[in-house]
Amino acid sequence: MRLNLREIIEIPGGSIPFECELDTENLDFPAVKAYVSKPHAVGRVYNEAGVLNLSGEISADMRCICDRCGTEFDSTKTTALHATIAEEDDDGENPELFLLDGDEIDLDEILSTCFILDMETKFLCREDCKGLCSRCGKNLNLGPCGCRKEIDPRFAVLEQLLDKD
Repeated sequence: MRLNLREIIEIPGGSIPFECELDTENLDFPAVKAYVSKPHAVGRVYNEAGVLNLSGEISADMRCICDRCGTEFDSTKTTALHATIAEEDDDGENPELFLLDGDEIDLDEILSTCFILDMETKFLCREDCKGLCSRCGKNLNLGPCGCRKEIDPRFAVLEQLLDKD
């Protein structure tokens, strides 16, 4: 979606609201199985003392797969939006600066970038997820498995002495 900012570029204090849904085609994450609802963005672009800023929020309902135990779970991701928009990039090294294309911005590009950069690196069904047993593969969140605790190989000879009694 292209957003025309001609009305506020030269008017300090001016603002333009926006509301849109992001296409999920470019929002592919290994742990996100599906988007229950498309990411929905609401916000505004405003001119603050000659500087164009974008602020708002993106939220999406997702069906995810836990990175520790492999269980599917529902998650809601809410991302606060903050971006600066400029006519040109002086040094070319500011990754948080988005450029105007004439009097317009590519809103999808800005929103997608902010959403991707704020995404978690690890998806967990809960903070204290115990994961899977490394021997039998049982989900340890459902209870302990029947595997014996692995003994340090340096003590294997001592275990043999205990087994004789």
